[in-house]
Amino acid sequence: MNTSKAVITSGGADMPKIKFLAGVDLPVFLISGGALVLFAVLALYDIDMMSGWVNTAFAASTKLFGAYWQILLLLTFLIGIFLAVGRTGSVVLGGIKAPEISTFKWISIIMCTLLAGGGVFWAAAEPMAHFTSPPPLFGGETGTTQAAYNALAQSFMHWGFLAWAILGSLTGIVFMYLHYEKGLPLKPRTLLYPVFGDKVMKGAFGTIVDSCCVLAVVAGTVGPIGFLGLQVSFGLEKLFGIPNTYTTQVAILFGLICIYTLSAVSGVTKGIQILSRANIILAVLLMAFILLFGPTSFIFDSYLHSFGLYLDQFIPMATFRSNPAWLDWWTVFFWGWFLGYGPLMAMFVARISRGRTIREMILLISVVAPVITCFWFTIVGGSGLAFELANPGVISEPFTGFNLPAALLAITEQLPMGWVISVLFLILTTIFVATTGDSMTYSISMVMTGTDSPQSSLRVFWGIIMGVMAALLISIGSGGISALQSFIVVTAVPVSLVLLPSLWNAPQIARKMANEQGL
Repeated sequence: MNTSKAVITSGGADMPKIKFLAGVDLPVFLISGGALVLFAVLALYDIDMMSGWVNTAFAASTKLFGAYWQILLLLTFLIGIFLAVGRTGSVVLGGIKAPEISTFKWISIIMCTLLAGGGVFWAAAEPMAHFTSPPPLFGGETGTTQAAYNALAQSFMHWGFLAWAILGSLTGIVFMYLHYEKGLPLKPRTLLYPVFGDKVMKGAFGTIVDSCCVLAVVAGTVGPIGFLGLQVSFGLEKLFGIPNTYTTQVAILFGLICIYTLSAVSGVTKGIQILSRANIILAVLLMAFILLFGPTSFIFDSYLHSFGLYLDQFIPMATFRSNPAWLDWWTVFFWGWFLGYGPLMAMFVARISRGRTIREMILLISVVAPVITCFWFTIVGGSGLAFELANPGVISEPFTGFNLPAALLAITEQLPMGWVISVLFLILTTIFVATTGDSMTYSISMVMTGTDSPQSSLRVFWGIIMGVMAALLISIGSGGISALQSFIVVTAVPVSLVLLPSLWNAPQIARKMANEQGL
């Protein structure tokens, strides 16, 4: 397609002569980077003023778009399952007949990238939060085994089927077809090509679309990076007596930047793959240890009961609207956070899933990964609930004030060899965040060039700039990171509109490819 090839070379921007920026869409680069720098400058100037603006925008976003996001995620999941089980499930994606990456490595990268560091601290803290302050849907029961089951079920809703589905199931199909088979650039604007045609591929409209998506991902990644600095520093003080100071936090960030930037530079087939594999192996070992030496019976009982409750109350929880105050800071907050990652995560999924069928891709992302995630939450958070039920206050008291790392360390300390396990969990969290950092660094660089192999210098730049931004924000204190986390939800508003056309474009593309492949 000559037209499409022309789109790739232009990318909607003039090509700079600077080698570092060769092939880079300069307007997108400047707008997305400039907006983030402006956020940091304003936060450093007056964090209270910035927090006020962000909170106002946050409230407006959740009020106007919360219900839409709930419907969007629910439909994305259901349509994806429909495509996976029908004849379209056998469609091979990416323009090649066999996968480039082995199944284990592919699953490892997907699990690590999409679960991220939140899967450790939140796995420990969220079930406890819902246990001590029950979700409205489940009434006011607390302090009982049933309250523990309810808490886990609510956590499953936030980290389960719907959360995963939006991160590349339908959008991955669209990218696979339009980029690898039709030659369109690997940019968020490509998701809108079936609706707007060449109008979105050139000019200001496409530039704004790409910039909004990049800004959302950068904000969504800087937040966990900065958050990790704060949390690991807390853990090091508690475990090793190392002072929890800004110097310690920056040192942690420096180490993290080095890890994920080097991983991103080495590429999908090397560093990203190696880091993800190490992450999975360590996570599995910790899971096995807790299953053997932790509250084994409670873990299995609570997983089965809570997952059954999750399935039974799936639609009521997914469509719950009767308590906006609770909803905005739980379900809608998580939906906004995950939506912000949606387009770039889909690009990354497309990059690593070539040669896979629609059925393989959707079942892994929308079914298998959520089931594993829920089990992980049961092992970590369920253990905390078991310890709390046996000895009230042992986990909830350290967690007071929503202290996420304190909740994690309180759980690990109850296990045999608690100190060693605590250290290993801190290492695991660091690697989790690193696997998100390297994949998003890679994906942002792909947006800038429109190709799946952006230059190393560009990857280094984005890797460093996100770390530096995190260091600047934590210099303010936890308020800087908190403001950014609320800002993530605001950036999800335009991103969610970019994802909407995939609800009908993905099925159309899947049927077309099924016909082309004689299925």
